[in-house]
Amino acid sequence: QVQLVQSGGGRVVPGGSLTLSCIASGIEFSQYSVGWYRQAPGKERELVALLTDNGIFNYPNSVKGRFTISRDNNKATVYLQMNSLKPEDTAVYYCDAVRGKTVYWGQGTQVTVSS
Repeated sequence: QVQLVQSGGGRVVPGGSLTLSCIASGIEFSQYSVGWYRQAPGKERELVALLTDNGIFNYPNSVKGRFTISRDNNKATVYLQMNSLKPEDTAVYYCDAVRGKTVYWGQGTQVTVSS
């Protein structure tokens, strides 16, 4: 059974930092591209960070320089370090693992940036 289990998240004041983690099981993790997405109320899910299986990074301009994705293949874990958080970063964050047409999702975790 494939599982992506997320942890981290919560409430933080503007300018603060949070780290999200996503532990995968049931897959050959190193062979998957991994990413983080977010979905705010009334908005579509959007990509916030991507790290391919061969080490290519991709960030949208909205988070570039503030968010960092990383992975530890030995621990089958992907991380999202979020710095200088803004209220507009408030959303439910999801991790995913992709190989070809196969996609697995984490359960989602709420991040709220508010004073």
